[in-house]
Amino acid sequence: MGSSSSVAAGIPDVEKIRRETGFSHASLVRLYHRFRALDKNKKGYLSRADLQEIGALAVNPLGDRIIDTFFPDGSLQLEFPGFVRVLAHFRPVNEEDTRTRDPKEPEPLNSRMNKLRFAFQLYDQDRDGKISQPEMLQVLRLMVGVQVTEEQLESIADRTVQEADEDGDGAVSFQEFTKCLEKMNIEQKMSIRILK
Repeated sequence: MGSSSSVAAGIPDVEKIRRETGFSHASLVRLYHRFRALDKNKKGYLSRADLQEIGALAVNPLGDRIIDTFFPDGSLQLEFPGFVRVLAHFRPVNEEDTRTRDPKEPEPLNSRMNKLRFAFQLYDQDRDGKISQPEMLQVLRLMVGVQVTEEQLESIADRTVQEADEDGDGAVSFQEFTKCLEKMNIEQKMSIRILK
């Protein structure tokens, strides 16, 4: 196996991907190897079926929704840059990320706000910019399974939306979602240590 830098040189647009995602060359090489291992048929891209082979996603109640984030706009193929961009949301935030950021540069994919946007889209399935009571109910059904009655789930969904809904429109906007989670350590909860 070649050195990390020689493998990184074989990754198309590696410098652009590194700048955009914040991943080190070594992390990109590891992710590139993982990408290629998931691409069992050596197509050069991943399909939904390839991602469904990941054990942690297969058992995650939101696994299908997480997989959907890899395929925006209904695309059927996931190339390496798209794979890494989604994973970048789960890259832990370190002090260097916040200290050295040029305000003219786009916000890092692993910033608190981008992590919140990522989480919000898991709920907002119709992409209307709001989490409705039926969308909240769908997520609760996925998360708790059969341990709670449908009536209890509906009550929880109703209460959750009512408590978060500040403008009284019957749904939770991104701004309201963000406010509800302002005390939660999203940076830590939505981080995967191995993605440093």
